[in-house]
Amino acid sequence: MSAPTRPPRIEVPRWIQLVLLPLLLVLAWVVANAAAHVVFLFVVAALVALLLDPIVLALQRVRLPRGLSVALVYLSFAAALGLVILAVTTAVVGQTKTAATRFNNYFTDRHGSAGQTAADQDVDRLQKWLDTHHLKSLDVQKRGHKAVQQIRRRDVGHYTSHIVTFVEGAALSIGKTLFAVVLLMVVSIYMLLDMQRLGRAVDRRFPPRPGEHPLLRSIEHALAAYVRGQAALSLIIGTNAGVGLWALAALGLLPHGQQYALLFGAWVAVTEIIPYLGPWLGAIPATIYAVVVHPVSALWVMLLFLAIHQVEGHIVVPNVMGNALRLHPLLVIFGLATGAEVYGLPGALIALPLLAVGRAIWEFFADRLRLETWSAETPVPVEVELAEPPHGRTLGS
Repeated sequence: MSAPTRPPRIEVPRWIQLVLLPLLLVLAWVVANAAAHVVFLFVVAALVALLLDPIVLALQRVRLPRGLSVALVYLSFAAALGLVILAVTTAVVGQTKTAATRFNNYFTDRHGSAGQTAADQDVDRLQKWLDTHHLKSLDVQKRGHKAVQQIRRRDVGHYTSHIVTFVEGAALSIGKTLFAVVLLMVVSIYMLLDMQRLGRAVDRRFPPRPGEHPLLRSIEHALAAYVRGQAALSLIIGTNAGVGLWALAALGLLPHGQQYALLFGAWVAVTEIIPYLGPWLGAIPATIYAVVVHPVSALWVMLLFLAIHQVEGHIVVPNVMGNALRLHPLLVIFGLATGAEVYGLPGALIALPLLAVGRAIWEFFADRLRLETWSAETPVPVEVELAEPPHGRTLGS
């Protein structure tokens, strides 16, 4: 039995290293800047296709044609995404309307024989608490009632209606964005349909060694590791948020919060997918609930999420994603910061998947790509002109 043939290696000549590679890098940078949106679209489409390819392969194993498998995967994905967006949008708009109505009533509805609003009653309770704790010198009652009157005269309902209008407009914008997503899905479908052909072409040029995964499979495994790391990250942050809100409720700092701690924690786990902005988006429902139940509770909720954000950004994300992607935590932080700097929030969103892909490609080509050495031992031809010997003497004398 003959020994397995060694896969071909690529040797990059020195003149290409010195001239052509820098020029190609500059040209690629210019083209990427000129067509940034198109490049970003195709990069995201490629990541989506690589993520969904294992599911398509699983469907093919049950004797479904690849075209039908791709259609089933995308229809299921689109239906699930649409249902999630519809449910979240409906819940946010409905809760915002409810919160706006309660906030308006808090400052305008009068109760009891004194005709005080709930805001006036809270001001009186605060002053009474200060008086019973030997803090009578802090007179907040007069100024508090004056502030409530000013808010009431400015028509709270007018401002809350603007908030509701803004949220409804945001929901409409989300619906319009879905049409832009269609183009991305079309591009990724074309890529997914030809993924096997691309894999065979790569394997013919760079056949995997015995026991080694093909290049595309290695990339897909790296992206699957990213998905597992992101799931672990969402579970950790969502659990911490839910437990923290439950603890605030148990301490009496968030009335009746135990009933919604699990729901708020699940929402935080979903928004954790978005780098940097995710923890703040996750804080919105709990903060709105705190404002509606008791405005002072919102302060404790915001402090809780501020702490979660700091721990998440500096400790949890670098370590969890670093372990999942087999990268140093500093490289994870650098990748997220660079992605945000280059392309804003969308850049940060795809930074870690691109790092995972880059690591898989580097590991595959690390010992297949060799740069021609610039060794000092290489002889350099130099023309030497011998000088004329002095008259009467020879070179040997």
